[in-house]
Amino acid sequence: MKKITLLYLIFIANAAVAQEKMTTDKGIIYFEASVPFFEEVKAINKKTACVLITKTGEITCFAIIKNFQFERSLMEEHFNENYMQSHRYPKAVFKGRIEKFDLKNIDSNATEYQITGKITMHGKSKKIIVLGTIKKGVQGIELNTNFPLNTDDFKIEIPFIVRSKVSKNVNTQLYCVLQ
Repeated sequence: MKKITLLYLIFIANAAVAQEKMTTDKGIIYFEASVPFFEEVKAINKKTACVLITKTGEITCFAIIKNFQFERSLMEEHFNENYMQSHRYPKAVFKGRIEKFDLKNIDSNATEYQITGKITMHGKSKKIIVLGTIKKGVQGIELNTNFPLNTDDFKIEIPFIVRSKVSKNVNTQLYCVLQ
């Protein structure tokens, strides 16, 4: 009987700890830096890792720069070598907090939250405040946010020859399902 009780307590303790942290390694980041009348500049990264501490609303997202995929391989090569210098700055990280987050209040209706934190990429950090929606989905908690980033804030230089074809303002979207 003591063994069964001990196993039951261990199971409950593990279940409680599991609910304190929700994660994914399949988050998706889209970005677009297109300029009208020129070739589209957009990419997707389907291997973004995110961790949400449910008690505090703290969230961390981590993306490997080389995991961004473009429609054209030459654009991907230029992105990694000339713009992001992914050999030197291999990752982008966001650390922040979802304001007024309470897991008990999450349901199937998307609710808007303010997310504050710091994004670090290309060796530079910037504090940002974005709005995101959170809802309970079939496979977990769905987080979706859209926000602009400016290449100047991260000292990402756009070569002169293509400066008129690539926007400094990059529309960015993060979508993930945390379990």
